[in-house]
Amino acid sequence: MTPLPPLLLEPLVRAALIEDLGPSGDVTTRAVIPDGLRYSARLNARAGGVVSGMQLAAMAFGLVDSALQIETLRLDGSRVSAGETLMRIEGAAASILSGERVALNFAGRLSGIATLTAAFVRETEGTKARITCTRKTTPGLRLVEKEAVLHGGGAAHRYGLSDAILIKDNHIAAAGGIAAVLKAARAHASHMRRIEIEIDTLAQLDEVLEVGGADVVLLDNMPTEMLAEAVARVDGRLVTEASGNMRLQRIAEVARTGVDFISVGALTHSAPVLDLGLDF
Repeated sequence: MTPLPPLLLEPLVRAALIEDLGPSGDVTTRAVIPDGLRYSARLNARAGGVVSGMQLAAMAFGLVDSALQIETLRLDGSRVSAGETLMRIEGAAASILSGERVALNFAGRLSGIATLTAAFVRETEGTKARITCTRKTTPGLRLVEKEAVLHGGGAAHRYGLSDAILIKDNHIAAAGGIAAVLKAARAHASHMRRIEIEIDTLAQLDEVLEVGGADVVLLDNMPTEMLAEAVARVDGRLVTEASGNMRLQRIAEVARTGVDFISVGALTHSAPVLDLGLDF
């Protein structure tokens, strides 16, 4: 996968470094590390998983000190084992120590998302279902968290409200029903902007199919048997997406219903951090 342009990532990393260094810089390092001391450090995986955030980790060290020599050994999207070295950093010890936490925060958080995504993706093997994320992301970090989902083998969903028309239950209630909301949405759609509508009953699905105008139907919080019936009724006329209560233990049976996509908010809002460490 082609890395994201540094232009998009640098503001995120720079803001994190400014937050961490504060108005006085790394006072501990300034106090105890002699000027001119050089070291070689390794960013190591302490648990197995799928890595993401290597690009941001390298950028964190590079923004602290452009003279650091940084060698990335495992690219984003790589599966790694505990004990593997992911990156080598050589140069001023003070610079390495000052960039350490921001680099590890990004790499650990994003690798955790990629690793959890990969676990969900494995449950869909043998089916056409694709695992995708939601907008339940950390404010300000959506771009890189969604990129981590891609590194884990997941699919892209909306990046923001302007990407596509996604009609949810509150839109339907406020706009006067399914027929009214689909008619209004179609007037604002185009061949590049698709319409998805969320429903949670088979009666609503039948109305969507009768009225027309949608491209994708979001089957929300349905029991597995109802999901299977909904997919059968759609019969390929719309793209189908299942969401709600999508635990890892349930994904295989949901995938077997024939849905096209399974959206999982937990990928970005509940992924555990992958244990990484920086060793001198």
